[in-house]
Amino acid sequence: MMLFVAFSAVIVPFIFLVLLRMSALKGMIISAFIVTFLGVFVWGMQGHVISASLLQGTHKTLTILYILFGALVLLNTLRQTGAVTRINEGFKKLSGDMRVQVIIVAFLFGSLIEGASGFGTPAVVTAPLMVALGFRPMIAVVTALIADSVAVSFGAVGTPVLVGLSTLNDADSSLFQATAERITTLDLLSGIFIPIILIATLIIFFGKTNKLKSIVEMIPWLACIGFIYVASSFAYAFLFGPEFVAILGSLTGLIVAVVTASKGWLLPKNEWKDGFDDSYTPTKSEHDMPLLTAWSPYLMVVILLLLTRTVPLIKDFTTQVLDLSWNQILGFETISSDWEFLYSPGTILLLSALFAILIQRKSFKDLSQASVESLNTIKTTGITLVATLVMVHVFINSGINTSDLISMPEYIAENMSKYLGPIWLFVAPFLGALGSFITGSATVSTLTFSPIQLNIAQSIGAEPYTVLAAQIIGAAAGNMICVHNVVAVCAVVNMPGKEGSVIRKTLGPALLYCLLVGLSAYIITSIFF
Repeated sequence: MMLFVAFSAVIVPFIFLVLLRMSALKGMIISAFIVTFLGVFVWGMQGHVISASLLQGTHKTLTILYILFGALVLLNTLRQTGAVTRINEGFKKLSGDMRVQVIIVAFLFGSLIEGASGFGTPAVVTAPLMVALGFRPMIAVVTALIADSVAVSFGAVGTPVLVGLSTLNDADSSLFQATAERITTLDLLSGIFIPIILIATLIIFFGKTNKLKSIVEMIPWLACIGFIYVASSFAYAFLFGPEFVAILGSLTGLIVAVVTASKGWLLPKNEWKDGFDDSYTPTKSEHDMPLLTAWSPYLMVVILLLLTRTVPLIKDFTTQVLDLSWNQILGFETISSDWEFLYSPGTILLLSALFAILIQRKSFKDLSQASVESLNTIKTTGITLVATLVMVHVFINSGINTSDLISMPEYIAENMSKYLGPIWLFVAPFLGALGSFITGSATVSTLTFSPIQLNIAQSIGAEPYTVLAAQIIGAAAGNMICVHNVVAVCAVVNMPGKEGSVIRKTLGPALLYCLLVGLSAYIITSIFF
């Protein structure tokens, strides 16, 4: 009974969104009520803890909506200025094959943004960009979510490692370094397949004819890109530590992908265009905007993200000035919500939209119109996100109760380890994914479960760095299916009510990635430990 209640934050949304195919708006509101009810009447949570969780979830929703607003304003501004049309032309000159475009935009460019920012930013940037390039919205959302996976282990300048493992008793630079090295080692056998899984999912769900041929003919190029990404990430982890693995790995992959695609190396001669939106009306540029000028606002996003996260003086300024964080909500030390306004990706995206107007020499009316359009797009998303995040924080804060019970996530982990200890190397990534599915964050999943993962590793005699690495990679895989990421990405492409359909398509790749990580952990442990 208690295990069922602990799992309610997983089971209930899955039933409503995936099985019953409810919209996230309706399904998550009902789920939040059910989980809250069980938290009060079964887990012994008191009213003021529930109230604090409600306020925490609402505050977190504002931080996410701000990022969504910034991403949409930038995209809509670039549509107004004609930059998106110019970018589209550039892609078609590079390759008209939508499979190639998915890898370059969603996987590699998305990984670059993930490495610099994280926290759900990549998919809300790349999905609408792909829609603007002619992709059907469902394809853009599904591929953007699946693509934002391997890089998540080192997202936001290494945050899942540096912050996610920070609560461990022996947390220090040597632990972070060893875990980062082990993550990239496991990904040599698992992450290398993500480009293939991404394109296979694209073709299986959205291809029209010759699906097997359309997958097989792309494998040489996809394997090359996957190998370049994971092999370079492996080298960067050993040379520089966790902070710049995703950034440098994606840049290396982008260079190789652009060169090979432009030359047609390892690529089939025919171009796959089954994902094209029939309602899409391509436009021609009315002016000769340089391609670099068109792309420059996105380059500015990456530059500003790096500056605010790597330059101490700028980081201190952006994290301390205009800090809207809410700490110790209703007096609870462990209940808080961060919102460093200037440090937020939302601010950086808005500044980049302003930069676009200036460098592309357009009217500020374009920015104003883009802002109004963006507000109209996300105005109903807030309710869904509030319900989702309230449920998440009731789940996380359930350790504050009158029944002397541990929190729901700890209860889940303890029971899983009790029954699945002998095969824990296979289970560890799935626990990480479970944490991300519920909390919407690989970092929070690792913060929650890494102490338990370490204890289990020590009790069963497993190599601890391998188990911690499996936790983090699994949490990255969970990024494909976490509810609030799905809600957010659907919102920015104006596709509300389709969240369950999206999760049904991304669930398989997420579970497959976790399985590959478990196999990698078992193989590496068997050989080297």
